[in-house]
This record gives sequence, structure tokens and C-alpha cells, in this order.
Amino acid sequence: MSRAYNFCAGPATLPEAVLNQAREEMLDWRGTGMSVMEMSHRSDEFVQIAETAERDFRELAGVSDDYAVLFMQGGASSQFATIPLNLLPEGGSADYVNTGIWSKKAIAEAKRYGDVNVAASAEASGFSDIPDQASWQTRADAAYLHYTPNETIGGLEYDFIPDSGSVPLVADMSSTILSRPMDFSKFGLVYAGAQKNIGPSGLVVVAIRKDLLGKARSNTPTMMNYQVIADNGSMYNTPATYSWYLAGLVFQWLKAQGGVTAMAAVNERKAKKLYGFIDGNDFYANPIKPRFRSWMNVPFTLADESLNGEFLKGADARGLLNLKGHRSVGGMRASIYNAMPEAGVDALIDYMTEFAKERG
Repeated sequence: MSRAYNFCAGPATLPEAVLNQAREEMLDWRGTGMSVMEMSHRSDEFVQIAETAERDFRELAGVSDDYAVLFMQGGASSQFATIPLNLLPEGGSADYVNTGIWSKKAIAEAKRYGDVNVAASAEASGFSDIPDQASWQTRADAAYLHYTPNETIGGLEYDFIPDSGSVPLVADMSSTILSRPMDFSKFGLVYAGAQKNIGPSGLVVVAIRKDLLGKARSNTPTMMNYQVIADNGSMYNTPATYSWYLAGLVFQWLKAQGGVTAMAAVNERKAKKLYGFIDGNDFYANPIKPRFRSWMNVPFTLADESLNGEFLKGADARGLLNLKGHRSVGGMRASIYNAMPEAGVDALIDYMTEFAKERG
């Protein structure tokens, strides 16, 4: 059996080595006679898996003991409500930056719980550019400043970490987490859906500065209260044990690759190679200002949109899967997260070259 190159934005491709290890351990994890998905989350065996995963994540991401690391359920979208319930007091306000669809979803959900100020928006540029921070209308008394470092759908990515002063900075890092070194000391809270650079869907990793715990509203559901989750080691109820286990295997794989610094070099090279090809011909185009092009999600269009279906059919036949762009923006999108090998990008470029010669 040959593996395809899966360019899906999420659930995304996983390292083949991780899948092979999971297969080998499926029926019997280290002599226990059980699959991990059958284990009690209270067992010594699973506690070992969970503690190792957290330790490896902290090491990779550079998360200090000043932060609690939580392995929660519901994906990143559940955090759109969880964050204001925990950090936005009754009568308080929060600042958000709108850079695309995921920002909009976070803003809409937060407005259910309080005063949300859209401090800046990239809408005027068609979400092709990040507004200069000097133009942002932030408030000194905001409970937090929320932004989305990478918009998975539009392919728009910050090349800087916003300066929020004394206001806690909150970031949806679902598609950038562990793709490069990041100074976590600049953040109050970071959250990341697992299904892009961490593991399978259903899990979300949250790193929250400990001084921000214990601020949840009285009506916050127990399962959404960060303090409760932290106090119970992310096991107040039965967690997503198998997803947690697979995330741990991914962390070990990342360490074996040389960590996030090594991954950053590969990721930058993959992105530059693909954007360089797109820019070097008249058949394909990318709408994002070069400075803010995403390393992880590369949208592109064909000169003749009537050829989209034929392009995708040919790609599928060559084992280049899930290249169709999001329905809200159309075109194509290649998601090239950590687990996408450089050979996959090369194969895509070869196909794009061939297609342009035949149909251009």
C-alpha cells in the first residue's frame, strides 16, 4: 500500500512513523494486553502517557511552570466561548482582531458574553493583509486581546507577535503550534485544536498563565472552567484518551526531528518552494501580501477557474488529496503542516507544472 499526500487543512496528515507505532501498539500497549483506548484514564499506565505528553509539549513549545497545560475536549471552537466565560468579567470588555473566518467566529461567540471591541480588521483588504499594529484601537482596560496568528482558510499569517502591554494576549494557534519557536512568555493564553500539528481531532491543548486561573464566571459550566480542569489534571471527566496518546506520539516524533527549530527550517523551505513556484508562472496565483503569507496553508487559484474540477481530479489520481479550497473562498489550498514531507510539496509542484503546460 502506498501512502497518498494529504493536503487537508484538518484533520490533517499525521507522521507515518506515528501511525506505524500506533498500529504496533493498538492491541497491546507495552505488555499490558490492552489498547490505550481501552485503558482507564486513572490507571498508572495512562497517567504515565499523559504526564509524558505534557512534559514533551512543554519542552517543545517552551512553556514554563508559570503556565498550566490543559488537554481539553471540543476542539478550538469550544474555546471561543470558554475564553470569555473564564477571562471576561460581567460588565467587562475584550479586544479582538479580525483577520478572517476563524477570527469572525471567535468574535461572534464572545459577543454573547460581553462587550467586544474589534480593535482592527483586515476586511478592507479582502483579508490579504494584516493591519499595522499602530492603527489598532485597543483599550487599556480590556480583559484580554485575542488574535488568530494564522487564518487556516484564507492563508493569512502574522509575522509578528502583537504587543498587548499589560493586557493578557490570547492566541488561537491551532494551525501554527509547534511549527516554529515561539516566545510563550508574551501570552496569557494559547489554545490549539489538535487536528493540524498535534494529532487527531477532538482534542484541544490550552496553555494558560496560572495567574489567569480562578476568574471564571459563577455560571461557567464545570467542564469549561479552566481552574477545575487544571486542578484535576485535565481528568475531571474521562478525557479523549486515545487522542491524547497520539498527541504524545507526535510530540516524541517532533523531538526526534530536532524539535521546533528544526521543523521551522523545513516548514519555511516548503512554503518558499511552493510560493516561489506559484509566483513564477502566469497560470497560478496567491492573493495574500507576501509578507503575511501562511507557512502552513497555501491557497492558490488557477487562471481559468473552469479547470478547477479537472485539476482536482488529476491531483486525486496522483495521490495528491484534499486540495480543494474552502467553500467560502474557493480555488485551491495546500496545507503543509509539520507532518507533510517535503517530497509531498515537490510532488505537488511537479503536478502543477505538468497541468499548466497541458492546459495553460
